[in-house]
Amino acid sequence: MKNRLIHAFAIAALVLALAFPVAVPAAPPAPAPQPTPAAAAEPHHHIREAIESLRSARADLMAASHDFGGHREQAVRAIDESIHQLEICLQYDKH
Repeated sequence: MKNRLIHAFAIAALVLALAFPVAVPAAPPAPAPQPTPAAAAEPHHHIREAIESLRSARADLMAASHDFGGHREQAVRAIDESIHQLEICLQYDKH
């Protein structure tokens, strides 16, 4: 009789424990990535990175073994003009 009572209480405790889910608090949000000190200190670092990317793309176009369906020459001219305009923009920076 004593064992039946212990088993009944154990089953009741197990049922109650499984009936009420445990609420787990959500993890705190991850902090936003901070810009590197060098990038933050340099004004208009995105423009400077764009100029370098354009120069790299121009080099890739010039080194390619084909002319991209006849569009390479016009693309190179557009890249040259873009670089030129971005460099002018940087000259007018008054920071």
